[in-house]
Amino acid sequence: MPTNLYGPGDNYHEKNSHVMPALIKKIHDSKKFNIPKVKFWGTGNPRREFLHVDDLADAAIFVLKNISSDNKLLEDKNSKYQGILNIGTGEDISIKQLAEKICEEQKYNGEITWDKNKPDGTPRKLLDVSKIKKLGWKAKISLSKGIKNTIKSFLEESKNQSIRL
Repeated sequence: MPTNLYGPGDNYHEKNSHVMPALIKKIHDSKKFNIPKVKFWGTGNPRREFLHVDDLADAAIFVLKNISSDNKLLEDKNSKYQGILNIGTGEDISIKQLAEKICEEQKYNGEITWDKNKPDGTPRKLLDVSKIKKLGWKAKISLSKGIKNTIKSFLEESKNQSIRL
């Protein structure tokens, strides 16, 4: 079970994308068109965990190569098979902090405002990744590096107009 995914090839449509690509596009457009303020939904307080798609691919390969149904770490205290593995980083960040990181990466100096009339969604989404870590896997791509990589990909895709808007 993966957490919130992001990375190259994402959907950046303003109305039907997930939080990270929506923030990337909205901040990019605000900078491009010299818009001094950017407004996002909610309060910015909800916390989310993010996993780069390349880390998910790495985790899938790791599991296929290294894990079998007889692995004792996949059993509960009654020796009953519990093979579900959460795949994530085990770390979360507020939407507000994420927006600030994306602004910093895109060198957008405008004001961030929050439309508190819009919903926040679930207050926190964070997976317990202790089982996959005990099995020997952990995410390798930091959020900062992943954001930088995703923005670079977004800019390349938008130049080629292959981006899904």
